[in-house]
Amino acid sequence: MFANFKKYLPIGIVLTGLILVNACPVWANPLTLAQTKLTQVEITEQLKQIRGWTIKEGKLQRTYEFKNFVDAIAFVNRLVEPAEAAGHHPDLIISYNRVTVSLTTHDAGGITQKDFDLAQIISRLFLEMQP
Repeated sequence: MFANFKKYLPIGIVLTGLILVNACPVWANPLTLAQTKLTQVEITEQLKQIRGWTIKEGKLQRTYEFKNFVDAIAFVNRLVEPAEAAGHHPDLIISYNRVTVSLTTHDAGGITQKDFDLAQIISRLFLEMQP
């Protein structure tokens, strides 16, 4: 019954009877490098790599402006696939022709590399929509 859990066990972790000791399935793994909270110095360095993004209220944030509401919604819809693929979902505020995107990694308690990686993808998607 519990044999399938073995594939989720980190090296060196063993099953004792029916008790799973110190193991998590992949979807609940302890923090990986991409999910480790960045220092302020690391955040400052990363911000130099992505235009238009700032830190606001402890989150990586950028507001995108479009010519109309339809384009703003089309942009939001384009964010679904990369967010799902990364298992990382931005907070979005839609106000007519503006979309504000906020990123933070709640499990890490702050901004991580995962946030910057998704920010780069989002920025690229925005550029692809420009005439």
